[in-house]
Amino acid sequence: MKRIERTDKEWRKLLTPEQYSVCRLGTTEQPFSGEYESNKADGTYVCAGCGLELFRSVNKYDSRTGWPSFFQPVDPGHIDEISDDSHGMVRKEIRCARCESHLGHVFPDGPEPSGLRFCINSAALVFQPKDDE
Repeated sequence: MKRIERTDKEWRKLLTPEQYSVCRLGTTEQPFSGEYESNKADGTYVCAGCGLELFRSVNKYDSRTGWPSFFQPVDPGHIDEISDDSHGMVRKEIRCARCESHLGHVFPDGPEPSGLRFCINSAALVFQPKDDE
């Protein structure tokens, strides 16, 4: 996949301050504060940085952790995993494969069929409702 590269100035112009903090600096939203944590509408979640399709609502579930959670991405190639040993934990950070925006983390405690929990910051996503036409 061809990477999208932007200058810091371009990122700051494109993203809101909260999106910039999460996507470019790797911060995490407070639990239960994100716009999509309890969203139940049908549609697709795309990267806030570049619009790449990341997750579908049919793969979203209530993990009761305070962040939108999904058991699988639209395409595994749309997500990059990076080892993260910050905060005294060993976990896998996930980023957008196209623009390298920080999305959240993936954990091995999700539901079947994958057994994974992609724990995502709402600020890293833009929700596109399903067109009912």
